[in-house]
Amino acid sequence: MSEYDARGKVNRALLICVSEYENLPDLPAVEANADELKRVLIDPGTDLFTGPEVVICRPREPWELEQALDAVTKEARGLLLVHFSGHGWVGRDGGDLQLMVGVSATRQRHKTVSWQDMVLSYLDNARADRIVIVLECCYSGNADETFHSRRKPMSLLMAAQPNRRIFSGDEPAGGSLFTRAAVQILESGIPGKGFVTFEDLVRALRERLAHEQTPMGDVWEPRSAKQNTVDDVILSFATPEVRPRTPLRIRFRRRAKSHFQHWLRLLLVLAIILVPATAGVVLLNLQGGEPTCPPALELRLLTAPEAEPALRQAAFTYEMSDLNTRPLNGEGGLPDGCRRAQITVYSAAKDQVDQGFAAADRWQGQAHGSGAGSGKGQQDDEGIDPLHRPGPQPDLWIPESTADYEEARRGMPADGSPATLRNTGPVAYTPLVVGIPANARPADVERIGASWQDLLTGTDSDHADLKLLRPSPVLSGTGLLHTIGLYLANNGSQIGSAGPPDAQLAQDAEGRLSAPGSQYAGSTELLCSLRPAPAPGRPGGGRHTRSAPLVSEKSLADFNLGRAIGSCPALDAPLAPGNRYAAYYPKNVPALDHPLIRVDWDGAADATPRQAAVDRFAAWLRSPDGGQRTLIAQGYRGVPGEDGGMPRPQHGSPLLNSRADADLDAPVIPFTAGGDQVARVLDGYAKAQKSSQVLILFDTSTSLAEGGKLPVALSAAGRALEMVGARHTYGLWTFPDRTRPTDPEAVGRAVPLGSADPAPGKAALDRIAKGELVEHGAAMEEALTAAVREMKESAATNKAIVLILDQDDGGPRRAAGVEKTLTALLKTAPDVPVLTLALGTDGCDTFTLQGLADASKGRCVPGGPDAPDQLAGLVASIGTAGMGDR
Repeated sequence: MSEYDARGKVNRALLICVSEYENLPDLPAVEANADELKRVLIDPGTDLFTGPEVVICRPREPWELEQALDAVTKEARGLLLVHFSGHGWVGRDGGDLQLMVGVSATRQRHKTVSWQDMVLSYLDNARADRIVIVLECCYSGNADETFHSRRKPMSLLMAAQPNRRIFSGDEPAGGSLFTRAAVQILESGIPGKGFVTFEDLVRALRERLAHEQTPMGDVWEPRSAKQNTVDDVILSFATPEVRPRTPLRIRFRRRAKSHFQHWLRLLLVLAIILVPATAGVVLLNLQGGEPTCPPALELRLLTAPEAEPALRQAAFTYEMSDLNTRPLNGEGGLPDGCRRAQITVYSAAKDQVDQGFAAADRWQGQAHGSGAGSGKGQQDDEGIDPLHRPGPQPDLWIPESTADYEEARRGMPADGSPATLRNTGPVAYTPLVVGIPANARPADVERIGASWQDLLTGTDSDHADLKLLRPSPVLSGTGLLHTIGLYLANNGSQIGSAGPPDAQLAQDAEGRLSAPGSQYAGSTELLCSLRPAPAPGRPGGGRHTRSAPLVSEKSLADFNLGRAIGSCPALDAPLAPGNRYAAYYPKNVPALDHPLIRVDWDGAADATPRQAAVDRFAAWLRSPDGGQRTLIAQGYRGVPGEDGGMPRPQHGSPLLNSRADADLDAPVIPFTAGGDQVARVLDGYAKAQKSSQVLILFDTSTSLAEGGKLPVALSAAGRALEMVGARHTYGLWTFPDRTRPTDPEAVGRAVPLGSADPAPGKAALDRIAKGELVEHGAAMEEALTAAVREMKESAATNKAIVLILDQDDGGPRRAAGVEKTLTALLKTAPDVPVLTLALGTDGCDTFTLQGLADASKGRCVPGGPDAPDQLAGLVASIGTAGMGDR
């Protein structure tokens, strides 16, 4: 996993401590929390914050906390750390955590600050690269749900699990129990590590509090969550080992900053003496700030979800490099140490990127604040919202392969698009592989150079009987390139000389590859689902011993080494040999080549400097002394050197670790297919799919509108509707029924089953978004029983139910035998997998939802920012040619 190092940037830490209350118990231990935290944060051994960068706030009024948040979110450019310790409170429904700061003048009502409406709103508009929040208050675990609806890269540490009170506030001097433990970890470091990251801190706190109890008698278990990032943030460079010196460039910048502030103060004093008082007042307003740099030119880098962590790390390294911070001739008076360019990295699924470029006029129009660009592309039922998904218009795009680029170009208008895509060539490679379990390696198949025919035969029911799993070619560049290899290099021949894919070959390959529910939006989520010891709510167990994932070499190495992958966090150690996959390299299948595409926009006023900045970053990414070091350290293979040869993995590459189970002798095959071949492969894939039918069962109880859950639910349902077409029909039901809210078996049939037009579904979701909810609990098992009965009688060959819910509220009123009836119904033929998106506090970690996934041969996806794409990957596989769960 990559680590974010904020040294040398403008960082801020806001330490909010409220220890005295007028009609609530005081928290005397909290009084020392801020001072203790500041002491350790500015300690030279921690080596991250300076004294002026740490702000203590002891608010008595909500406006004091709001003012402090406003200041630090405007000032921070690198790391923003926010810590709150005090009383917390939630309503009966457990939603919208309130941070307590005092009482009103009438002494009858508490003064509170809303975590959702105030704190998160400020943090989501911060200019910092990374945000870390620590909440040490009662009910801090309830902050998780609203946190996941934000767009900034954030890491959240909650002192306890949901709906739990924690400290009494009467601990011995030196801070509360939780903060004392955090201070000790940050100050002393962790044995065997050169620094302490956010995830290190979470693990260490859990270990230290494992034998403690909350005031309610529960085990004290801190929780954590991450949003819009899978990399880790360094919080302290303290270590019990021999500590390396701070890099010279960082020490130089700090020293230069200190001298600059000294001379600035002296000049201010002279100015006050020598110039009129009015000028002195103006200058005094400048005294409290850091020496300012001109605003850096922001470049927006769009990429695939799997590549986002590595490219975030590369972008950060580039921002702090000499190339981006030293003055260049002709650039005016830019001070040394100031960043010329700032790179924002974000990601989206392949189909969303294709839609964005296809609607580039609307994309550009929204960026300019209008509903459409250049007078066309007006919003309608068939339109999309590129600014919302995939995000703001990019300056550069690094897809997974040139095939993605060819497909995006094919979908753009022949003329009139304001965007021009310029392929500047690859920045890194990673071969495609088939992961074979350690106990099922085919005896007569070579790891390198075997054709796809050999691999299919060696893993079929007469041999290893492995289930081949592939990311969706519609949603994933890895899935698309694997499909190109299967169709065009099936016998090991070179793709460049191949003709159109054979229809029967495509159908046979799809029938061998997939089974309902086996596709994913990306290879990292596919591998995450195969971890032998999964997190609660994820399938696993013995699945990895009979599955063979079609992924990339890098992602498979990350899996074997126990690195963070998809939504699965990093493990403490590599997987045991029996749980790893060996990488098999199909012959003449091209590698992911990660081309850097410069996106030029018509009419851009700063087009020339923006293009120059993109080209400078591109050159750095390909430099052996620049971006290649960072990308190779992430597990990629490098680009050809001056001699034109493909380099082998170098020092620092995780591929050199024998536990990665990669084969370094495997060649890197360049991409040679043309755009017409890519189009024919996708057409062959579409024709190989059988018709499908999906019934979306949507919880419309009012509790879904709390805690930021409704936008995730609507986005997931909208993604499911994007799969609809002439051969892929759907229905949309809601529960509880608006006309019969007290009848647990009643459902609202918003769109009848069998519809091929997504418009009625979009209209129904729009009504839900505008508040068409029911103030009554949702009885999931009763509604699901009705849905399963209807789907069992459907004539569709491939079918599934998509269940989107907050939580099952039917328990208190449930008739005896409902659960038994539903379980028995699910087990009857034909199979109807239930694909669940669980947005409640416990996610998929409930006996009911785990049992539902097992009984129906379905899946459960916990709520979060990646949930809509994960669910879309599962929906995309409902129409695959394969039958049953091999």
